[in-house]
Amino acid sequence: MRDYISELNDRQKEAVLHKDGPIMIVAGAGSGKTKVLTTRIAHLLAQGVDAFNILALTFTNKAAKEMKERVEKILGNTNARNLYIGTFHSVFARVLRGEAYRLGYPSNFTIYDTDDAKGVLKTVINELNLDDKHYKPNTVYNRISQAKNSLVGPVEYANDYAIQQEDMRSNRPAIAQIYDAYAKRCFKNGAMDFDDLLIKMYELLKNFPDALHKFQHKFKYIMIDEYQDTNPAQYEIIKLLGAAHENVCVVGDDAQSIYSFRGATIENILQFQKDYDDVKVVKLEQNYRSTQSILNVANEVIRNNKGQIPKNLWTDNATGEKIRLVRLMTDNEEGKFVADTIQEQRLRNHYNNRDFAILYRTNSQSRAFEESLRRMGIPYTMYGGISFYQRKEIKDFVAYLRIIVNPRDEESLKRIINYPARGIGKTTIDRAVLAANENNIYLWEVFERAREFGFKAGTLEAIENFVLMIRSFASMQEKHNAYDLASHVGKQTNLVKELFNDKSTEGVARYENIQELLNSIKEFTERPDDDGVLETDTKGLGNYLQQITLLTDADEKDPNADTVKLMTIHAAKGLEFSCVFAAGLEEMLFPNAMAINTREELEEERRLFYVVITRAKQRLWITYANTRYRFGNLVQNEPSRFIEEIPSEYLDRSFAGGGLRNQSPGGPSGSAYDRMHGGGFGSASQAEKRYGPPPAKKDSRPSYIPPKPAAKSIEHVPSPDFVASDTSGLQVGQKVEHQKFGFGEVVGMEGNAHNPIATVKFELNGEKKIMLNYAKLRIVE
Repeated sequence: MRDYISELNDRQKEAVLHKDGPIMIVAGAGSGKTKVLTTRIAHLLAQGVDAFNILALTFTNKAAKEMKERVEKILGNTNARNLYIGTFHSVFARVLRGEAYRLGYPSNFTIYDTDDAKGVLKTVINELNLDDKHYKPNTVYNRISQAKNSLVGPVEYANDYAIQQEDMRSNRPAIAQIYDAYAKRCFKNGAMDFDDLLIKMYELLKNFPDALHKFQHKFKYIMIDEYQDTNPAQYEIIKLLGAAHENVCVVGDDAQSIYSFRGATIENILQFQKDYDDVKVVKLEQNYRSTQSILNVANEVIRNNKGQIPKNLWTDNATGEKIRLVRLMTDNEEGKFVADTIQEQRLRNHYNNRDFAILYRTNSQSRAFEESLRRMGIPYTMYGGISFYQRKEIKDFVAYLRIIVNPRDEESLKRIINYPARGIGKTTIDRAVLAANENNIYLWEVFERAREFGFKAGTLEAIENFVLMIRSFASMQEKHNAYDLASHVGKQTNLVKELFNDKSTEGVARYENIQELLNSIKEFTERPDDDGVLETDTKGLGNYLQQITLLTDADEKDPNADTVKLMTIHAAKGLEFSCVFAAGLEEMLFPNAMAINTREELEEERRLFYVVITRAKQRLWITYANTRYRFGNLVQNEPSRFIEEIPSEYLDRSFAGGGLRNQSPGGPSGSAYDRMHGGGFGSASQAEKRYGPPPAKKDSRPSYIPPKPAAKSIEHVPSPDFVASDTSGLQVGQKVEHQKFGFGEVVGMEGNAHNPIATVKFELNGEKKIMLNYAKLRIVE
């Protein structure tokens, strides 16, 4: 065992050496919180604490795996394999498997992912004769999820006056009825959704004192990573588990609390000191990730938030370059600039593709970046697309595997009863569902007892053959691992054969996806446990299904793939990159128009900006576009208020303008057109070339004009009689004069009646696209 204490700084040592009693570790971005957490676990084990008595909760499987590996590396043994380290959902699922009988669930209960849950909701909404266009499953699911995360069950929901009033105002008074029916349907199906894993864990501890006593004395030391992201349900569970010993260690950063839309509340970390007596507080403020220039910007931005635990990040790293503020004319030019800059940085500073991340506020912003990267042949990985496990062919195959493990799972049964087609149509399925509801039995029972329900002879034969097939699969569970069973299912159902026979591009892709699924099951069955032993009894189908259901988007991606990473800022938390582009820093986009109604909402948007800044290790670009298409309309943008919160000495504005609304005492100068094309805003029209200042001339000021380097505009002195003309009827071939670019000929017209754009070939300045709503042009002839 190596001397792990000597590798820590003073504050980190203080956090690690504190053994008994509550402690809050306020870990600034890049301050080594994972190192502190894992070293603290290793130290507890070295002090004689039994690994079985330590519970460490995280928010991603990746973080849990990394923590366990680090503990093993520190200790030099495999004692860490006995630790309970995992996500809230995976650990609670593990606990509930053994305790499900208390709550009336089977131990092999199905875990519904978000897609499954919405499918159940759609069924319930239709059965209640409600309009699923008005009661959209997505909207209802989010409402119910919000309630569950606040520990509000169906009964409490229906009896809460404020909640009912809110539903009445949104013209959805039946949500309480849907919630009740949905909960009953999940229970009947022997299934829990993600939120149920929390609420059922809480019910287990709250309603069964012997279970509470058991787990309080099992988990004597509790550690929670990213505590600022916990919701009320997680908070209450931790309070119950930690009440006996109060050895609760929370690690987090209030400045990175960005998940209120998931139910997380920043109050959990802000109020932690009031929850326990004699709480020790340790602040980790030394940053090991970023340059001081990046940290200066982060500190200045977050200082504007009132609701926070004050801290000041500092580093022994180099000062580094200033943050580059880049203003582009359109979102497409923003995409081109970013792709060009990545290419240039790769050549000039020998970065790999994996060193770059493009972070944005909303998924819809990715298009311009994707197109530009593809055009330049730069490989990228986009987070937040359709998950591998959400693809139809994968859901179909997994539904077969779920039915084998839990035949009560009605959603999976309905999905595969006639896939591949076996003559059991929609009418038969609807009739079977009705019979199940009327007789208060499972849908599977209806099919098992099909002869009692009067199905036609041909249909009856198809149903009985299906039931026999599923029973034969189920009988193989004890003697076959997950892969052997899954391979057999694929062959016997003809599912793989049907996809193989489809030679269309989509069909080939679907077949390849099924093969990839089988590959993942094979890998699962051949992967040894933490002790290097292949435990065949843990390689069953049920264990595999739980693992894939609890995967997050980040868990499915390979972070080491040599690709540029594109993702929303929410998906980027916890990651770091050498070079980061913070894109779309515009009012109403970032901060988002939906999140500026209260101080609390605005402060969370500012925390989002803090997160994007602190992802960067060496270089950071902040970009924004003057115009952007949103919802089909071309929108004029103001730079984000967050840019104005950065002191000018920390910014390099020489890249394509980068001006502010209040850069000069008199505000921006020049026309709206000039402001969009680099004029005004002080030195905006004298921008640098994308590859930096050329070494030959000290006083030259080249400019970046996407998509390729271009010479500086040759200034034009307007004619004495210059008066802007009405350009509403401008046509190709007409001669015009522009105040700045001089004389030219209209060679093209595009856009629409509301936003006409003329392409003008100027005599001295070449071709330029002119937005006629903002340009001042004089028609010469």
